[in-house]
Amino acid sequence: MTGLIDWKDFEKVSIRVGTIIKAETYAEARNPAYILHVDLGEKLGVKKSSAQITALYQPEDLLGKQVVCITNFPPKQIGKIMSEVLVTGFPNSDGQVVLCTPDTKVPNGVKLF
Repeated sequence: MTGLIDWKDFEKVSIRVGTIIKAETYAEARNPAYILHVDLGEKLGVKKSSAQITALYQPEDLLGKQVVCITNFPPKQIGKIMSEVLVTGFPNSDGQVVLCTPDTKVPNGVKLF
């Protein structure tokens, strides 16, 4: 187990839901990846993310999928794109990333609490 955090630490992390509105192959990436365009609602807008999820997902299957994102990391340059959010997932038994998604549709931009 890693070090414990307190509630104030947890409150600093902005964990929100967004809907993937565009997914494209990131041909220039060192490792197979997609560029995701995630709609995080009116307040945050559409943000880009680079995601190494090609083993389990095809771009067309990602459209309309809601995903859990960390929205308050600083933007990070990943090759030619500036990744603006972190789309979350868990590795399966083969180490392939399975996206973290709500099991029922919720409003884009809603914060986890």
